[in-house]
Amino acid sequence: MTSSLLRGAVFLVAVVATPLFGLQHWVLNMLVFVLMFAIMSSAWNLVGGFAGYPSLGHAAFFGIGAYSLAVLLKDHQLGNGYEPFLWLPVVGLLGALIGVPIGAVSMRTRADVFAIVTITLLFVAQTLAFNLRGLTGGAQGTALPVAPFPPTSYELPFYYVLTALLAVTLALTYFTRHSKLGLALASVRGDEDKARGLGVPVTGVKVFIFAVSVGLTAMVGGVWAYYESFIYPQFAFDPLITIAVVLMTFLGGRATLWGPVLGAVILESGQQYLAYRLGASQFYLVAYALVFLVIMLALPRGILPTVAGRLRMHRASLAGRTAVPSQAGPASHATVRSGE
Repeated sequence: MTSSLLRGAVFLVAVVATPLFGLQHWVLNMLVFVLMFAIMSSAWNLVGGFAGYPSLGHAAFFGIGAYSLAVLLKDHQLGNGYEPFLWLPVVGLLGALIGVPIGAVSMRTRADVFAIVTITLLFVAQTLAFNLRGLTGGAQGTALPVAPFPPTSYELPFYYVLTALLAVTLALTYFTRHSKLGLALASVRGDEDKARGLGVPVTGVKVFIFAVSVGLTAMVGGVWAYYESFIYPQFAFDPLITIAVVLMTFLGGRATLWGPVLGAVILESGQQYLAYRLGASQFYLVAYALVFLVIMLALPRGILPTVAGRLRMHRASLAGRTAVPSQAGPASHATVRSGE
């Protein structure tokens, strides 16, 4: 436990210190989006990884968080640029409260049916955003107050707020893994009916973790909306957000602490780099397809679980090689003596 906390502390210190190296604006912009997707992937991992429920509707709560902050700041004069960040807990709580009844209903289904139900939720939310013009602005979009940060350091406040949110998400993931909640989720993932028979409060556990997951996702949506200062329904409720989050989690490794973060670093930084260097903002869709094929064929368990498994096999092999001579030596010696 101490070593895990130490690694986490070193990682967060490195993230905090990264902007101090005088990075260009496009690099900081890329890192802001990497942090967003690292948080969302880690949040999705609580449901899709630990509980084994592959939600395809998390982008709905990303959009809900974005529009919630827009509504809260409508016709509001900012006292300072950090004021909208203080509303993020409210945005997260609202997303979690909306997620409770949705989770209670949708989690009566399982596996592929649950995935279909949740992606349907995403398209319903997107349709509502287009049609509730008085609330969302419809297809014309809606504006938020422009963050009054200096152009030379515009990305930094968002970067550090997202870093804090990532630390909270990783802490929740860590304590979920090492608590009774984690054991309950593992039993649900393994055999839900058997877990229910053993007295695990299956429904309560599933709905709770779903609410926590979508609440974190909603807060990221709020940060994104303030960062962009103008949002459209097709971008706030984009199915590609969910696809990216799921793929990042699978790439790094489901039900692990660092897997979603690793997947976000690889995929989102690659997509942002391609978009900046090549000007091909849709090229990353081809990359996603290729990565998905690689994962299914070479890394079905994800990078971290596969690497950890191979390291264990290598250590076991080395231990076996060293154990065989030590066991064979006395046996052969005894054989010689008996032959004499």
